[in-house]
Amino acid sequence: MRLKFFTLLGFLVYSGILAQEQKSIHIREASTPITLDGVLNEQSWLEAEKSSDYWMNFPTDTLLASTQTVLMFTYDDKFIYIGAKMYNVENPGYVTPSLRRDFRGAGNDMFTISFDTFDDNTNAFQFGINPFGVRREGLVVNGGAQRGNLSLDWENKWYGEVTRTDAYWVAELAIPFKSIRYKEGNLVWNINSYRIDSNTGERSIWNPVPQNFALYSQAHTGQLIWDKAPKKPGANISVIPYISANAAASGGFLNRDDGVELPRDTESGFDAGFDAKIALGPSMNLDITVNPDFSQVEVDQQVTNLDRFEIFFPERRQFFLENADLFGEFGAQGLRPFFSRRIGVSRDESTGVNVQNKINFGARLSGKLNNNWRLGVLNMQAAALENIDLPEINYTVTALQRKVFSRSNLGFIFVNKQDLANESNSSFNQYNRVLGLDYNLASADNKWNGKFFYHRSFEKGGADDSYAASGNILYSTINWQIEALLQSVGDGYSPEVGFARRNGYDRNSLSLQKNFYPQSESIQRISPTISYEGYANESLGLTDYQIGIGTDFSMLNTSSFSIQVNQTYLYLFNDFDPTRNGNQKLPEGTDYRYTNLRLNYRGDTRNPFYLNLNANAGQYFNGNRIGLGGSLNYRIQPLGLITMDFNYNRIRLPEPYGEADLFLIGPRLDITFTKKLFWTTFIQYNNQIDNLNINSRIQWRFKPVSDVFIAYTDNYFPDDFINKNRALVIKVTYWLNL
Repeated sequence: MRLKFFTLLGFLVYSGILAQEQKSIHIREASTPITLDGVLNEQSWLEAEKSSDYWMNFPTDTLLASTQTVLMFTYDDKFIYIGAKMYNVENPGYVTPSLRRDFRGAGNDMFTISFDTFDDNTNAFQFGINPFGVRREGLVVNGGAQRGNLSLDWENKWYGEVTRTDAYWVAELAIPFKSIRYKEGNLVWNINSYRIDSNTGERSIWNPVPQNFALYSQAHTGQLIWDKAPKKPGANISVIPYISANAAASGGFLNRDDGVELPRDTESGFDAGFDAKIALGPSMNLDITVNPDFSQVEVDQQVTNLDRFEIFFPERRQFFLENADLFGEFGAQGLRPFFSRRIGVSRDESTGVNVQNKINFGARLSGKLNNNWRLGVLNMQAAALENIDLPEINYTVTALQRKVFSRSNLGFIFVNKQDLANESNSSFNQYNRVLGLDYNLASADNKWNGKFFYHRSFEKGGADDSYAASGNILYSTINWQIEALLQSVGDGYSPEVGFARRNGYDRNSLSLQKNFYPQSESIQRISPTISYEGYANESLGLTDYQIGIGTDFSMLNTSSFSIQVNQTYLYLFNDFDPTRNGNQKLPEGTDYRYTNLRLNYRGDTRNPFYLNLNANAGQYFNGNRIGLGGSLNYRIQPLGLITMDFNYNRIRLPEPYGEADLFLIGPRLDITFTKKLFWTTFIQYNNQIDNLNINSRIQWRFKPVSDVFIAYTDNYFPDDFINKNRALVIKVTYWLNL
């Protein structure tokens, strides 16, 4: 396996494909002050160079957009300004799901601009606005090689205004130089701009991007050419203090397992702390957190878990988000050496339940050393939990990344979880460490992407086979998408601050997708697909595989539909209940082969009412399963969105293994009274875990990136509506520039 891995790595380490010719636009210093009002009538705008000729990306990528956009730039000592005029066809109907910041998806009108300020074609800052003046900001990572490489969780200060007419709408953006990182003395930034027009359904872009790539692909950017290099932005120190008060109650009911009454426990408290962001030059940032509190983050959306392995929930905490890819993108999906949600969360080994342990303080240094080197260092200290004998734990992560060739890079990571008292404990390791080396392949034109890595974990008394090695390659063109993977993980691999769904396996997979573009009044693309994924180990040989054959249909109205038939084989290493509902478990050492059908539909999100639906039917282990899930959505423009999420699984297994009817129902109300005042309430009924959850949160953004949160959470037994626990949190944060 290792010989195959390194042979593949050596063969694919370099790709010499040349990038396409870039468009360019010049930026000149403003001759007159800019008033940010969404009206481009200042002399500076009249003098600015204009660029248009936006190209379609959807439904085709070979024509100029029918709804054109005019783009222009200027700047002064504090801001870079972007002006854009978006023309319409007749009868424009602007669409926004709400007035909430950080909107996304095709069901929006929007204008977006991205800046690759280090000319690495890998990372970029993105800023967007819609015709209602709602803003979004995000970070593009991994060169935007695939959809999913854009995170909108990052927040920073910037400003934007719009004006609307029937013929066009205008956006005027002002981005502080202090809010972005860039190389001093650099006269050229890589940029691109795209627009989504809900009336025509077109997605158009300034510097063309083939439609098989994401709109934010950094392999297809144009250039912003400065009349003189932007100056060093000067001292940039931001402090974000918070204060919070909370009250909670739990217990007061009979334990469902042993019938013992649990006493009602109430508690309340007051807390305070702060985050700080300190710019160390124009390209490095130091983040500091003291007694952090993450109570404004919504609870995770529940899922019906029918898997044998742990479910991955993404990081949402703001402290970890800027340059998050530098730490969190090592490894591969389901096999990460570092996963920030492990910090501040520990496991009670006596019950198997995850528990929170408070973070006392932390610091994170991250950013660019120069055009070729990136550095990230993180250190955090978590408090002890005496009730489970958990000592104080220190977490340290160091990541170093070197750009090679046109867009590829080499990365090194070291992760250390350490009991600083170094005391032996029967339940917790004194230390756990991971060393890793990654090579990320990205060709100049984005046709070839891949990743190759070797990681090793270390702990006291650890096993010899504590390694993880993987290599995958993706070839993507307008007509074909082909992906192959080889992966091997030892029995002893144990990244305690990472995420490894399983260990002790060799894995291989291959998928082929062919794209057809018919001359049709309704279908934009037809993509038949065939895939194979298999797992094996030395003692048993093949233990899992799945073969899938299906077809995806992309429609001109932006909806999509897919159908797939899967044949699955599974060998059980441990006893397992496929219903995850307390029925008798299938015995370890048994194996199962079954076939099922899957259907998926995503509606046209431009409509006020739209439906997303997924369904499956067929065999399931030694029985059968029928499943139906999705969401019903109704947009009350521009006030908000009413959503009903649902999931139903009907599982029937032969005696004595039982049956289950699993329901997960989640109505959600997301109301935005203004662009500063939001109210979100959702309910989650999950009979798999016998829980009814109610979560309601009011957010008032009284100044940029400064908020008041009021959050209320309740959990009940659904059959008799007895309360398990409830909590009320009030929190105030304030972004202060020093």
